[in-house]
Amino acid sequence: MTNNFGQANFTIRRGHPLPMGVSELAEGLNFVIHSRHATQVVLYIQPLTGDDRPLLHVELDVDTNRTGAHWHVQIVGLPTSGFRYSWLIDGPLGTFHRFDPTQHLVDPYAAILSDASGWGTTCEVDRHSTNRRGIYIPAIHFDWQDDIRPNTPMPDSIVYELHVRGFTCHPSAGVAHPGTFAGLVEKIPYLKKLGITAVELLPIHEFDECDCPFQNPETGEYNRNYWGYNSLAFFAPKAAYAATAAQHGQFHEFRDMVKAFHDAGIEVWLDVVFNHTGEADDRGRTFSFRGLDNSIYYMLTKDGRYQNFTGCGNTVNCNHPIVRNMILDCLRFWVGEMHIDGFRFDLASIFGRDADGNVINHPPIVEMITEDGLLRDTKLVAEPWDAVGLQHVGNFPYGSRWSEWNDHYRDQIRQFWRGDFGTLPLLATRICGSSDLYQWNGRNPCHSVNFITSHDGFTLNDLVSYNHKHNMANGEQNRDGMNENYSWNCGIEGETSDEQILRLRTRQAKNFFATLMLSQGVPMFVAGDEFLRTQQGNNNAWCQDNEFSWVDWNLTEKNSGMLRFVQEMIQFRKRHPVLRRNSYFRGELSTVKMPSSIAIDPKAEKLPSPPQPSSLPRQADIHWHGLEPYQPEFSAYSRMIAYSLDGRFSGREDILGNQPDHDLYVAINGDDTAHAFRIPPSPQGFSWKRIVDTALDSPNDILAESSEELIAVDARYVVAAYSLIVLISDQQND
Repeated sequence: MTNNFGQANFTIRRGHPLPMGVSELAEGLNFVIHSRHATQVVLYIQPLTGDDRPLLHVELDVDTNRTGAHWHVQIVGLPTSGFRYSWLIDGPLGTFHRFDPTQHLVDPYAAILSDASGWGTTCEVDRHSTNRRGIYIPAIHFDWQDDIRPNTPMPDSIVYELHVRGFTCHPSAGVAHPGTFAGLVEKIPYLKKLGITAVELLPIHEFDECDCPFQNPETGEYNRNYWGYNSLAFFAPKAAYAATAAQHGQFHEFRDMVKAFHDAGIEVWLDVVFNHTGEADDRGRTFSFRGLDNSIYYMLTKDGRYQNFTGCGNTVNCNHPIVRNMILDCLRFWVGEMHIDGFRFDLASIFGRDADGNVINHPPIVEMITEDGLLRDTKLVAEPWDAVGLQHVGNFPYGSRWSEWNDHYRDQIRQFWRGDFGTLPLLATRICGSSDLYQWNGRNPCHSVNFITSHDGFTLNDLVSYNHKHNMANGEQNRDGMNENYSWNCGIEGETSDEQILRLRTRQAKNFFATLMLSQGVPMFVAGDEFLRTQQGNNNAWCQDNEFSWVDWNLTEKNSGMLRFVQEMIQFRKRHPVLRRNSYFRGELSTVKMPSSIAIDPKAEKLPSPPQPSSLPRQADIHWHGLEPYQPEFSAYSRMIAYSLDGRFSGREDILGNQPDHDLYVAINGDDTAHAFRIPPSPQGFSWKRIVDTALDSPNDILAESSEELIAVDARYVVAAYSLIVLISDQQND
């Protein structure tokens, strides 16, 4: 049955079963949807703007408009200005099915959704239905102007995690288009000066910011789903993040943003959430997948309930052939059509489960992503766990192609600087690239994405200002968020005017960031950490669309010394390939075997008797020291360590050839008292210059490499409590 509700004349034809979604033919448009169990499929088309009366209502014929499980139709005569469309699908009732022919369903392949142009303006009262529709606008040529991706080598990457809305919506951002893709473009000069190589955007796929069920206990108002880890349409950039959304311009505005970042030499990575959708559990609203084919898209129990390995009510059945094809189509779309450089996969261990939730060793979806030709140069980063304890840290399937968020790094660096005993060997192992986790199956240090902070948890400022989470504003009686943050408030909980406490907090923040930049692997930090943004102790600000989460740009002036330190540490890392190795340290390259990393158990490895300072070990890429050269102390009670890197063995022959880097010496004091470290010889026999001392105030905390602050061999350098220093060899001096 075909109903024409307007005056236009439409021609309806059988159509073609591929490609999925809406595509242009020589004559008219082709529509395709997948639904294996459907018994009736109706295509519903409405005007792009104006009232909700339909233009066209097409009931597809089972024999004519179905090929396999693909329902398809071709229509000639639709408005050239565009239109809204949706699907109404009926099917069998039963344990595993959720068909409802009265519900309008969004096409999973839709690249633009309706009724979402303003942030928070489309909150729908009925939590079981939706006004959302797909939008089709005829293709408008976008001139990429031979856009070339930066293709930054993974060891050289420095990743900056940010929220599109929160980065520029604070009044202090000073942008013309706050909270949008266009607003990000306005901040590119700042990011370029900061020195990062990639922005990792929190979810930008369409989601419903009004689906948060929790109320602020003080105001009674419902909180917002600020982070957006509840995707509704994986091909559609979020309209509310576009300044041009009222004109349905989000598609091209996103492309403009990507092109502008590429012009500045910065990559764009997306945080993608294929492990669950915004349809939640039985109580959630149906947008698309549940009404199309519930039993295919979701993992279900034998009685038809949603399996919840994500903590969000449902789990996508990622290894079903239909679902994994959709995921791969989506990734290829974002790379091929939108020029995205990398993906961070939220709760990626879900990829390692079959339809029943059982763990499988060789997940088909991971293999498909790993081996896809179009994605070959795309960065793939897994969050290698799920919400119920499946851990893949260090062994994500097909791992030589995948990097991973390293939560061991996060926790153990925090524990060391908090002052926990027994953590020095862990610190040393993490600084060296976590070979205990990643040295297997051809992996190397850049498979570890090192981070101390991310969107999830304390900011860097709060990590050194709070011992406990303060999440009451979330409306869950402070039950949500991690209970153990390995944080230290430096003596007072929260805000204080005590100058001594504030100086210690700043020093600790510098210690954390310097450790991150000095570690082998790929460093990542969250937006605002560089100038000490605070969430006032909230470690789970997913529902805080306010100044808890927004970046306050006034802090760039208030904490300008910290910002300068971060900028200089990033540039220091970039200048020295010895900090960005492609291979693990081997230690002693000649007769005496020195450790390239330290065993997790401080009692498990007894180091060889150290040589005397006068007899330098022969050609080691890393030398370990204590308060005396070549005499490291890795006992459970030790809080001090030092090491030197030989610039002749950078592990980066790809960019250095035979040209050596400088030698580096790092001394770390996590004790609560100062200690004097005797300075060893430079491995190449040069003089030392002091570059970093986190105990000093800006600008003396980090100096230019052209400085003349020479440090003599065998001299004692007093490293203050809770601080570190970095020396660099002076190649111009003997």
